[in-house]
Amino acid sequence: MFRNVLIGVADDGGRDALTLGRMLLAADGQLTLAHVFREEPPGPYRWRDGKGADERGRARELLEQAAANVGVRAHLRWHGSTSVGRGLHEIAEMIEADLLVVGSTRRGLLGRAALGHDTRAALNGAPCAIAVAPVGYSTEPPALMREVGVGYNGAPESEHALEVAKTIAVERRSKLSACQAVPIPAYLYRGAPEGVEAASITRVVELARERIASLEGVEPHAVYGDPVEVLTLYSASLDLLVIGSRGYGPLGRLVHGSTAQHLAGTARCPLLVLTRAARQASVPAGPEGRQVEAPTTV
Repeated sequence: MFRNVLIGVADDGGRDALTLGRMLLAADGQLTLAHVFREEPPGPYRWRDGKGADERGRARELLEQAAANVGVRAHLRWHGSTSVGRGLHEIAEMIEADLLVVGSTRRGLLGRAALGHDTRAALNGAPCAIAVAPVGYSTEPPALMREVGVGYNGAPESEHALEVAKTIAVERRSKLSACQAVPIPAYLYRGAPEGVEAASITRVVELARERIASLEGVEPHAVYGDPVEVLTLYSASLDLLVIGSRGYGPLGRLVHGSTAQHLAGTARCPLLVLTRAARQASVPAGPEGRQVEAPTTV
């Protein structure tokens, strides 16, 4: 599906992100491993202690070891930035990646990759889709992608997510399903307006399920409840959960505490966050379209 995949490698070696990135990489795709280290803004005393060269050398060794551990051929890029999120964003733009893959820890989205800093604002506006690998994903990766699921509500963002999920499901020969979390109408708390008959909870869920059932080749699910709780439980039966996101980029809504932000920490399978502008076109790997092993610095 994705032909130009960028994987953020943290100090822990990034095994979870690497495992997921390889699964989402097209057969003829290009893989890039990247490590971002902390770098102070330009100034008269920048790198006065000589740490710049040390960081670059350490980053190169880390990436070479990560590639060797999982036996992949990839471009290697290391980059200094004021935050890891911003640095990954900059590299993604530079190489025109169509997917950025990061790992997750129990501390939340990006976890150790964020080095303890809040990177959500820096990632706002990322130029590509983002996939988040759950903790421990590399220890028991699925042999096959049996089912791809979509968080669906009929909005343009979810329609885009459905189209991407369909493509992935066809390529992987996976079952495709979609789930809508039906929220509680406000009038059920205070009573239906005069002249309006309150629909039963059961009927509202049935209508949502019927709408999804009308979509070709999609197994329908609809559950009454909080979207985060519903999609978290739904994700337990999936090998990949795809959701759309509004705002300025794949994580645009995340900075506002959206469903996507919470799912990044609660989903029980890999999470793929998309925007309407998420790039799906192929990007050449190089002048001759070949993968290379030689590292490239940024």
